[in-house]
Amino acid sequence: MNWTRTMRNGDSGSDVKELQIRVAGWASDTASQTYVLVDGVFGSGTEAAVKRFQKAYGLTVDGIAGPQTHSQLNALEGSDGSTAHFAFSEFYSKDGSGFSGGNVGASEVKENVRHLMYKLEALRKKLGNVPVTINSGFRSINHNRNVGGASNSMHTYGVAADIDPSGKTPSQTAAVAKTCGFSGIITYNTFVHVDSRIEYPYGSQFYYWA
Repeated sequence: MNWTRTMRNGDSGSDVKELQIRVAGWASDTASQTYVLVDGVFGSGTEAAVKRFQKAYGLTVDGIAGPQTHSQLNALEGSDGSTAHFAFSEFYSKDGSGFSGGNVGASEVKENVRHLMYKLEALRKKLGNVPVTINSGFRSINHNRNVGGASNSMHTYGVAADIDPSGKTPSQTAAVAKTCGFSGIITYNTFVHVDSRIEYPYGSQFYYWA
């Protein structure tokens, strides 16, 4: 990302929206049903998330997104628009359809997955930089049906992932996920489902922490 200005509380624009996408996983310090609003308006929630990001990466904690913060944000960006520790291919539907065949178009799925990746980067960092296996990311409608998923599963929009961080129990993972702005968190025996359902107009705009 070619950041062109220092951003602070009170600013607005498309660059602020991109900043919000990238710090969304730093929504809170403790388990909290809150998230960073990705609206292009730099308010108190964005400022607090920037401060948490800065603290985690050893930067000056001032809540202002300047060159230091830009540099660290860009270090988490992959050359193809993915992120440093996650590849788009990890989120492809397991039936070989890539990002196609879902409840929204492939380009929308890909952008949703990109947003998800940045939250997962924050989760990964908070867990001690452990590798995070993506058991299931996007699912085509067909694949979702075949695995018994709900017809309106957040997987079919690219806003959900079933994850298994190395060396962490599902309960440990879920506890940290509750600080990362996820509105859907379901703990299973061997993995955790995380999604951002409340942020999207896909019909599941409520918190569900099971």
